[in-house]
Amino acid sequence: MKNDLLTNRMFFRLKKATFPLFIVVIILIDVSVNAAENSDSKKNRNSTFKNKEIDLVKGKVTNETGASLPGVSVLVVGTKKGAVTDIDGNYVIEAKIGDVLQFSYVGLETKTVTVTEAVVNIALSGGSGETLQDVVVIGSRNPTRTVTESAVPIDVIAMKDIATQGAQTNLNQILNMVAPSFTSNTQTVADGTDHLDPAQLRGLGPDQVLVLLNGKRRHTSSLVNINGTPGRGSVGTDLNAIPSFAIEKIEVLRDGASAQYGSDAIAGVINLNIKKDTKKLDINLFSGSNFSRNANDHRGGNDGNHYQLDLNYGTNLGKEKSFINLTGSLQLRDATSRANDATGTIYNAYNAIEQRASEDGININSLFGNISNTPNSTQIINTIKGYAPQVSYFTGAQQTAISNATTIPQLQTALNFDATDGELAYRNLERKNFNMRIGQSSFESVQFFLNAAYPINDKLEVYVFGGTSYREGESAGFYRRPNQSRSYTGLYLDGFLPEIHSTINDLSAATGLRGTIFKDWNFDLSNTYGRNAFDYNIENTVNATLREGSPDEFDAGGLRFTQNTTNFDMSKKFGTLNVAFGAEYRYETYGINAGVSDSYSQYDINGNVVTGTTPANIRVTDFFGAARPGGAQVFPGYRAENAKEENRNSYAFYTDLEWDITDKWLLNGAVRFENYSDFGNTTNYKIATRYKLTDNINLRGAFSTGFRAPSLHQIYYESTATQFTGGVPFEVGTFSNDSKIAELLGIPKLKQEESTSYSAGFTAKIPSANITITADAYYIKIDDRVVLTDQFTPTPVTQPLYDQAGANAATFFANAIDTESKGIDVVITNKLNLNENMTLKNDLSGTFSKTRQVGQIHASPVLEAAGQVNTYFSESSRIYLEEAIPRVKVNLTNNLTYKKLDFFLRNVYFGEVTDPNVADVNGDGFVGATIVNGKAVENEHPVWGGKIITDFSVGFKISAITKVVIGANNILDIYPDKNLGPQTARRATGVDAGGNVTYAPAATAIDLSNQNQFVYSRNVSQFGQNGRFVFARLSFSF
Repeated sequence: MKNDLLTNRMFFRLKKATFPLFIVVIILIDVSVNAAENSDSKKNRNSTFKNKEIDLVKGKVTNETGASLPGVSVLVVGTKKGAVTDIDGNYVIEAKIGDVLQFSYVGLETKTVTVTEAVVNIALSGGSGETLQDVVVIGSRNPTRTVTESAVPIDVIAMKDIATQGAQTNLNQILNMVAPSFTSNTQTVADGTDHLDPAQLRGLGPDQVLVLLNGKRRHTSSLVNINGTPGRGSVGTDLNAIPSFAIEKIEVLRDGASAQYGSDAIAGVINLNIKKDTKKLDINLFSGSNFSRNANDHRGGNDGNHYQLDLNYGTNLGKEKSFINLTGSLQLRDATSRANDATGTIYNAYNAIEQRASEDGININSLFGNISNTPNSTQIINTIKGYAPQVSYFTGAQQTAISNATTIPQLQTALNFDATDGELAYRNLERKNFNMRIGQSSFESVQFFLNAAYPINDKLEVYVFGGTSYREGESAGFYRRPNQSRSYTGLYLDGFLPEIHSTINDLSAATGLRGTIFKDWNFDLSNTYGRNAFDYNIENTVNATLREGSPDEFDAGGLRFTQNTTNFDMSKKFGTLNVAFGAEYRYETYGINAGVSDSYSQYDINGNVVTGTTPANIRVTDFFGAARPGGAQVFPGYRAENAKEENRNSYAFYTDLEWDITDKWLLNGAVRFENYSDFGNTTNYKIATRYKLTDNINLRGAFSTGFRAPSLHQIYYESTATQFTGGVPFEVGTFSNDSKIAELLGIPKLKQEESTSYSAGFTAKIPSANITITADAYYIKIDDRVVLTDQFTPTPVTQPLYDQAGANAATFFANAIDTESKGIDVVITNKLNLNENMTLKNDLSGTFSKTRQVGQIHASPVLEAAGQVNTYFSESSRIYLEEAIPRVKVNLTNNLTYKKLDFFLRNVYFGEVTDPNVADVNGDGFVGATIVNGKAVENEHPVWGGKIITDFSVGFKISAITKVVIGANNILDIYPDKNLGPQTARRATGVDAGGNVTYAPAATAIDLSNQNQFVYSRNVSQFGQNGRFVFARLSFSF
C-alpha cells in the first residue's frame, strides 16, 4: 500500500513539475534531423576515409581504467593548433594524416601519436582515479576548468584511496576528517538528531550548504534539529543516505554560489560524483570496533562494533559510451556507551516498600490515581505501614515515623528520604544498571544506488541515476528513575531507559537527456525527484497517566519531505567565451504524520484527555503528589493537530558567462532570478576572476550575493518534546511560525536570509618539487538569519494554547539576527617519487574561521515591551552559532606507497569549542554574567581544549585483485576534555539601580554531568566521544 501511495505521489509531482513542452519538441526535431544527417555522412566517411585526406580528427581520452579524462591538452606538434577534452573525455582538433598529436595531463604520462585515421582514441597511464581530482564540474560551467585554474576555491577528494585506507565508512565521517572546512559528528541524547548527523561548512548552518549529486540538487532531510546540538534549528541533507562506495569523487566549493545554483548555497556547495566505471566488480568487507579504555561505561574492552559489505559493479549496455554502474551497501553498527556510574537518588522509601508489596503480588500504585483525591486512603496507609517493617535497613527512627503516620501527607513526609544504597543491595543491582546510553546510536542500513547512461546517437544521450536507502536506528534518552513521577513503578519497578527507534527511508531518482542541438550547443534537460521520511517508534517506555493500562511501545508518527526539480541547461563556447544559461522549476512538500493518541495524550484518573480546564484533583499523580506527564516518555508523539501537508513551488532563470579575456585573465559572471510561491522574488549575482601572474601562480577573487529560503520545515514544523535543562525535564512545544501563539507573542513571519560574500586568494605550483598551494580568505555577511528561539514561558493570554499542546514552554523559528563569518583556508599538496618503487604523497590543509552575531536582535515591539528580547535570541543560541564547532582545524595526511605496501598516516587538529551551558568555571563561587538588553545574562561557559586525532593504517596488496588493510582511527585513544561535575555557585538574579548585576545570596547546585552521566559534553564535541576505533578491510577488484 505504501509503495502504491509513493508511486502515485511521485507521478503527481512529476506531472506538476513538467517543464515547457516546446523545449522538448525543439530538441527532438533537431536531434532527429541531425541523426539522419549523421547517418548519411557516417556512411560516406566510412567508405572514403581510407582513400581521402582528412582535416578533422576526433576521439576520446581515458585513463588506464577506462574512465573518461576531461581537461586533457591535445596539441598538433609543430603548430599552434590545440584542443582540450570535454567532460566526457572527447575532443575534436584540426589535423591531417601524418600529423603528430601530443596528449598531456597533469600527473599522467604525456603521449604522442601519429594520425593514421580520423578517429584517435587513447589511454593515458601513470595514474588512477586520484588524478581526476584536478578537473571540476562545480563553481564553473566550463567542463574543462581545473582546481588551480578556477576563480573560486574548490576541494576535490578522490574516493579511490579513502575507500580502502581510512577507518571512516560514511560520507559525513570521511569529510569531517578530510576537509578542514567541513564539520560533522554523531550526537547523543538529542532525539532524532542521534540518527542523522548535522553537517556544516565554514562554520555556517547545515541548511546553508547545498548538496548536489552528479551536479543535480539533492533533497534535504525531513528532520529539523530542535535539540541542543550544533546546527540547532536547521534542516540539513542526509549525506549518510548515500553509500560512500558509490562515489568516485567529492567536490567541495568553498564559496557562495546562490547565483549559480540557487537557494542554500551561502556557505558553498558539495557535489558528489557517482562512479561510472565499467567492466569492473569491486567488493569491500569491513569490520571494526571501539577498542578503548573508556568503552562500556569506562570499564574498557570494546563496543560500537561496525560491520559493512559494499559491492560495486559496472558494465556497458551493449553500445559504445554506454554504461551502468550499480552499488549496494549493507551496514550494521552497534551503540557505544560513555557514561559513568549514576549518582544521586534512585530509590526513595516508598519505592522500597512498594517492592516488598510487589513480591506479594500487590501493586500499591494501582490503589490510587490522584493521591490527594482517593476514597481508599486508609487502605493505602495500612498497606504501606504493613510492608514497611520488611525493609530491614530502615532505621528505628524511620520506622517509627512511618508507623506513627495516620494521613497520606504524614506518610509522604515520612517516606521522603533516600533509600538508594539499601535498595540496590536488596535488589542485587548496581548504580551502573541505571546509566544512560551516552555515545553513538546503533543502526542497520541497506542502500542501493545506480548511475547509467545510454547514447541514442552521437549527439544525444539519456541518463539516469539515484538510489534508495533504508535505515533503522536506535538511541535512548534520560533514564526514568523509580523515584521520578515520569516513571511508573506499577509497570517498571526499577524505572526504565526509554528508547527512540527510527526508520529513515530515502529515495532519489534523476533522469535526463543531454547532448548537442543547433549543431554545437550543449544541452541538459533533467528531472530530479527526492523523498525523505523519518518515522518514530518509541519503545521500552510508558505513558504514565495510563498507569497499568499503558503500552510499552508507541507509534509516535513521523516526518516526510519531497522535492521535485526540473532543469534545462544550455552552454556553448565561443572561442574564449563560455556561455551558459538555463531554467529550473522546483516543487516541494512537507508533512507531519500524527502518532497514535496514547503517544501524546495526557489522561486524568477517569481516562479522559486532560485539557486546560481539567481540575488538579483528578489529574494523575505519583505517591508524593507530583503530576504525571502524558505521552510516551522520551518522545511524545506528534499530535493530531500537528498533522499537515504543506507545499510550495519556485522557478528560476539564470545565465553564466566565463571569459578568458587573455591567456592570463579569466572573468566569470552569473545572474539568477528566482521566485518562490510563499515569499516572492529574489535576484542574485556573482562576479569572479582569476589572473595568472606566471605559469605557476594565479590570483583569484569573487564577490556574490546569495539567499536561503526558509525551509518548509522551519515554517510549518510543530511538536511537543521533552527537553532537559540542567537535568530538569520540560515539555517544550515548537510552534509553527504562522500559529496563533506566535502572533500573540509577536513572532514575525519568516522571510528569506540574504547574504553578501567576498573571497580572495591565490594558487601556486612549484613543479620542481611537485607542490601545489592554494590559500583563500573569505567574508560572508548574512542578514535575517533564521534561528530557533529559546523557551518562552506562558502568559495568562497564551496559557490555554500551551495547555492544548501539552507544553510548559514554547520555541519558534524566527529571522532573529544578522551574522558575519570570516576566515582563511589553506591547502598544500605534494607528491614525491622517491624511487621507482616508492611514492610519498603529503597533504596539509587548514581552516581558521570565526562567525559572530552583529547588530541588534530583530525583536518585535511586542517582545521588546515584554522584556523577552534575550529569549528571542539567547546566550546559549549565540554559543551554538559562534563557538560550538572548532574555529581552527588542521589536517596533515601522509601516504607512502612501496611496492605492494602502503602506509597511511593522518593527524587532524580540532580547535577548542565552547559549551553553551554555564557554570562557575573559574572557581570564584559565582556564575559570571553581563548585561544584555537591560537584563542580566550569565555568560561564564566552559571551553573544551583543542585535540589532535591520529589515524594510521597499513595496506598490503595480496594479489592483483585482493588487498587487505588494518588500522585505527584515533589510534592514541584521545577524548575531549571532561565535563564539569557537581558544584555550587551563586547565580545572577537581575540588575540593580546602578546598572550592576545582582546575585543570589546563597549558592545553588550546578551539575553539567547530570549525575555522572555526561562525562563529556553532550552539547558540543569536536570529534565525538568514542575513542579509538580499530578496523580491518578486505577488498577485491575484478
